Amino acid sequence: MSDVNQESQQTVAVQAPLHQFSVPLSATRRAARLARLLAAEQLGAWGLPLDPARLIVAELAANAVLHGRVPGRSFRLALTVTVQGVLRIEVTDTRGDVLPVREAGVAGAAESGYGLLLVEELADRWGVRSGPVPCKTVWAELDPDRLRPARLDAARLDAARLDPARLDPARADPARPSAHVAPEPGNT
Repeated sequence: MSDVNQESQQTVAVQAPLHQFSVPLSATRRAARLARLLAAEQLGAWGLPLDPARLIVAELAANAVLHGRVPGRSFRLALTVTVQGVLRIEVTDTRGDVLPVREAGVAGAAESGYGLLLVEELADRWGVRSGPVPCKTVWAELDPDRLRPARLDAARLDAARLDPARLDPARADPARPSAHVAPEPGNT
């Protein structure tokens, strides 16, 4: 009996996500912007690069607000990083009766309709899952090779907080001596 319990615990551990974040947001343009900002903050906390995930979140959240809005109902943003390193972005809205359609192109000089084409180009996979009624979830996945952590190490980031010129010399304040420049001999 103990062998069965150990096996089921190992199975659960393999299937459990490495990181998970979920938040309900009001179906407004301001909340669509907030979804993008929250996603950027969470990705940064996990040590993942912001793009292209931030762009995908922006498009899916904007679609939920523009096409999936039901007055008085919210949408949900969910970010998950699997043990295999896949980032899954999900946006759930309450218009399960209105499903997005994969289009080969947008006709004419349309001002809208490019969002899912952008998602298709940026994501490794995307799709739609119906339910629970009355909801639908539009999801996109980014494989680990697209999610390499930022190259800056903690010591360099700490130094940059004290002196931004260490990361970008163009931002140096000429009136403030840089912390990484040694003083001239005799001027100490």
